[in-house]
Amino acid sequence: MGSRRIGVLARLALNAGQVVHAERILTDVWGDGSAVTAGKQLHIVISKLRETLGPHSAEEVIQTVPGGYRLALEPDHVDAHLFGRLVKRARIAQAQEGRAVADALFRAALQLWRGEPLAELAAPWARIEATRLEEERLTVLEDHADLRLAAGDHHAVATDLAVHVRTHPLRERAAAQLMLALHRAGRSSEALAVYQDTRRVMVSELGIEPGAELRRLHQAVLVKDPVLDLAAPAQQVMAGEPYVPAEMPADTRAFTARAAEIDRLRTALGPAHGPVVTVIDGPGGVGKSALAVHVAHAMAARFTDGVIYLNLHGSTPGLDPLPPAQALRHLLRSLGLDGAAVPAGLDEAAARYRSLTATCNLLVILDNARDVRQIRPLIPAGSGCRVLITCRDPLATLDSARRLHLGALNAADAAALLSRLAGPDRVRAEPQAAERVVHLCGGFPLALRIVGARLAARPDWALSDLEARLADATRRLDVLEYADLAVRASIAVSHHHLHEEPTGHDAARLLPLLGLLDLPAHTPAATAALTGWPHHRAEAALERLLDARLLEPAAPGRYQFHDLVGLYARERAHQDLPEQERTNAVQRALHHYLTTLWMANTLFNNEPVPRCPVELPATIFKDPAEAERWVQDERDNLLAAAQQALTGPDPATAVGLVIGLHWPFCYQGWHTQLADLYTHAIEVADHVHAWEDKAQLRSFLGWVHRDQGRYDAAIAQLETALTDWDRAGLPRRKAGVLNNLGVINTIVGRLDEALGYLESALELNDDAERPAAAAVLRNNRVHVYYRQGRFDEAIAEARQLVELWPKTDPLADAGIAHGSLGDAYRHAGRLTEAVESYTTAVRLLHESGYRLKEAVSRWWFGTTLHDLERHGEAWKQWEESVRLLRDARLLTPGEATEILAQPVPETPQPIKNML
Repeated sequence: MGSRRIGVLARLALNAGQVVHAERILTDVWGDGSAVTAGKQLHIVISKLRETLGPHSAEEVIQTVPGGYRLALEPDHVDAHLFGRLVKRARIAQAQEGRAVADALFRAALQLWRGEPLAELAAPWARIEATRLEEERLTVLEDHADLRLAAGDHHAVATDLAVHVRTHPLRERAAAQLMLALHRAGRSSEALAVYQDTRRVMVSELGIEPGAELRRLHQAVLVKDPVLDLAAPAQQVMAGEPYVPAEMPADTRAFTARAAEIDRLRTALGPAHGPVVTVIDGPGGVGKSALAVHVAHAMAARFTDGVIYLNLHGSTPGLDPLPPAQALRHLLRSLGLDGAAVPAGLDEAAARYRSLTATCNLLVILDNARDVRQIRPLIPAGSGCRVLITCRDPLATLDSARRLHLGALNAADAAALLSRLAGPDRVRAEPQAAERVVHLCGGFPLALRIVGARLAARPDWALSDLEARLADATRRLDVLEYADLAVRASIAVSHHHLHEEPTGHDAARLLPLLGLLDLPAHTPAATAALTGWPHHRAEAALERLLDARLLEPAAPGRYQFHDLVGLYARERAHQDLPEQERTNAVQRALHHYLTTLWMANTLFNNEPVPRCPVELPATIFKDPAEAERWVQDERDNLLAAAQQALTGPDPATAVGLVIGLHWPFCYQGWHTQLADLYTHAIEVADHVHAWEDKAQLRSFLGWVHRDQGRYDAAIAQLETALTDWDRAGLPRRKAGVLNNLGVINTIVGRLDEALGYLESALELNDDAERPAAAAVLRNNRVHVYYRQGRFDEAIAEARQLVELWPKTDPLADAGIAHGSLGDAYRHAGRLTEAVESYTTAVRLLHESGYRLKEAVSRWWFGTTLHDLERHGEAWKQWEESVRLLRDARLLTPGEATEILAQPVPETPQPIKNML
C-alpha cells in the first residue's frame, strides 16, 4: 500500500466516526491542498482504500459526506482510541480502589502497542501525532508501574522498568520508580547506580541536576528510610490474572457440524462494527444453547471484561421463566455488585446495569429466553459488549439485532453426531440401522443425545435394537426420554406457554387438532375447515405456532410439523380431545379437500360432474389456471388426504376423494401415481356395494395401467369395469371403458379391434348429453385411420374436430384436436402442414395446463422438424417434452439425461404408451 493511502487511512482512523474535511486531508497528506490534481488523486486513493477494505466489511467503511470523508467505524475499532478508553477506565477503577480491574485494563491497553506509531509516515502532522501517542504510552506505562509498586509487585516492575529507563534515560519519574522497585527488592546498590547514571546523562545532555523529588529519593535510599517500605503487606495482585467473570458452561465435547452458523456467530462477536445483539432461534432440542456456548468458548479471549452466562429458563420443563428483576440481580453480582449495592427496583437495577456496562468489553449469554419482555432490560449499554440470546421465539420486535435461525441437522451431520455419541464402531457395524435412527430422530440433536445416552447405558444393544423401538411411532417419544433428557417435555413447554398467553389460546388448541391430519403441510384454508374457524383466525393461530417453533415454514402460506412435534400433537389429540370431536374435525378437513377438488374437476373435464358425496360450494376458482395452481400446490396434501380417508369411517368421502384426483392429475401427468389409491378405493367401494364408484375406479385404474404400458393388466381392469357398469344399471357409461380398450388396441397394433371398440362406444354415447365424449372417441379414431393408411379419412376427421372442439373447450380439447391433425399430416408425409398443426397444438395445450398432452405433441413436433432437417428447432421441442415428462415423474432424471444424450433421441416409453 502506497504512503498516500496509508496517510489518508491514518488521518481518517485518528478521527474515526467523525468527518475529516477533504482540505485537511490534502494539506496533511499531499502537503499542498491547492494543487490542481490533488482532489482527483484523493478520490482515487479513497476508491483504492474502499477496494482493499471492502471484503472485510458488509458496509462501506469509508463514507463520502458533505465536505469530506468519514471512517464509519466505532472509535474502539481503532487501537489508538481503544487505548485511550481502556486507560480512562483503568484510572477510574484505580481511584475506586479497584486495583485488580485497573491492572487488567492497563495491561490490555499497553498490549495494543506494536512498535512505533505511524512509523511509515514522515509528514509533519504524522510526526506530531506519533509524538503525542508515544508520550501517552510512556505516561500510561509509568502510571501502571505506580499501581504495581503499590500492590507489592516490585520484583517484576524492576525487570520491566530497566529496559524503559535505558531507552528513555531523561525520564526522571521512570528512574525514580526503578530505584524504588530495586530498593524494595533488596537491591539498593543498583538503585543508587540508577541515580548516578540518570544524573550523568542529565548533566551531560541538559546541563542540569536531577529534580528535587529524585534527589530526595536518592537520599532516602542512602539512609534506608522506612518511608520507602510498603505501609502494610499488600496482596500481590499480579501473582495471577485479575478476576473477570468467566461463567460459561463447559463446551460440549461431542459438538458436531454447524460450520456456517459458527462462522456467522464468530463474525457477529468480532470487533467489526455491527449490532450488539445476536438472537439464535429455533425449536426446542435443536442445539441452540450448545452452539452459543461452543462459539463463546472460541471467542472468550476477545472480551477483556469477561463472559457472563445466564439461563433464563424460558423453556425449562418444571421451572418458571426467570423474572427480569431476578435476572438483573444475577448480572449485577457478576459485575462485582452484591448485597445492598444491588438496587431492589427493576428500573433502578436496569439503569445501574447499563451504567456498569457502558464502557465494558463484555460478552453476555442470555440462554433459553422466553420473550422480548424478559430480554429488554438485560441488554448492556456499551458498544463494545456483545449479547448472544437463545430463544424459541425469533424475538422479531427486538430492534437492531442479528438473527440466526437454527434448524435440524442434515442427514450427514446428524450421522456424524450419532457416531460421536454412540461410537464409530457401532455405526460402522450397522450403517443402515444408523441411517434409519438418524431419520427417526429427525436431525434433532436432543433426540440424538438421548439415543447416545441410551446406547451408552446399554452396551449390549445393537443399533438395530434401538431402531426397532424408534420405528413404532406410538412409542417413539417414550424411547426419546432418558434421565433428565426428554423430547416430549421439551415440546410440551412451548405448548404450555401458549396456554398461558392470552394471544396463544387458539394456537394451543389448534396444535392437537393439526395432529389429527396426516398432511405433509397445513394451509389456512384447510385449517379453517378443520377447526370451523374463519380463515383469518386459523391463519393467525398457524402463525403463532410458527413463532413458537411448533410449526416450520413449508412455503409461503404453508406450514409443516417436524416429525417429533407431529407425534406430540397426535398424542395430545388422542389424550385431550373427545372421540366425536376428533371425528368431526377430520371430516371437516377432508370435506374441504373433497369439495375443492371436485370444483377443480369442473374446469379440467368437460364431462358432466359425477355425483359428489357432499354438497358442492359455489365456484371458488375464477379460471382453470387458478385451479391448476391449487392442484400443484396441494398435490402431496391431496394424496395424503385420500390415503387417510381410505382408512377412515366414511367410505363415500374416501372414494369421492380418489375419483376426484383423476382429471387434475391426468392434466399434470401424475395419474400413474394413483394406482395404489385406486386399488384401495375399489376395495372400499366393493365393501359397501357402490357399483358405480367401483366401475369408475376400475376404468381409471385400467387407464393408469395403459399409460404404464401394462396392457394385459389394463384390459383385465377394463373388462371388469364393463360388468360393474351393467351392475350399476348405467350401461351407457361403458362408452369410456370401450374408448380405453380402443386406445390400447390402437397402441399394440390391433387396429380392426380398436376401431370396433371405438364404434361401439360411439353407438352407446349420447352425443347430445356428452358431446365432449363423442369428440374424444372420434379423435381416437383419427389415430386408427392413419395407422391403417387411410390418411385422407384421418385428416378429414381431424379437421372436423378442429372446427368442433373449440365449441366445448377452446384450449385443451382444441389443442388435442390440432395435435391429432398434426399426427395425421405427419404420417401422410405432409410435414409442413404438420408443423403448422403442432405449433397451434403446443400453444393451446400449454395455455390450458394439460402438461401430459403438451409433452406428447412437443415430441412428435420435434420429430417432424427433424425430418425437415430443422435440427435446432427439433431439439428444443424434444428437450421441453422430456422436461415435462421428468417433472411429471414419468421419467427419472437419469432416464431423461440418457435420452437427450443420444444423437437422435429414441422416443421415451411414456410417449409410446399414449396416442
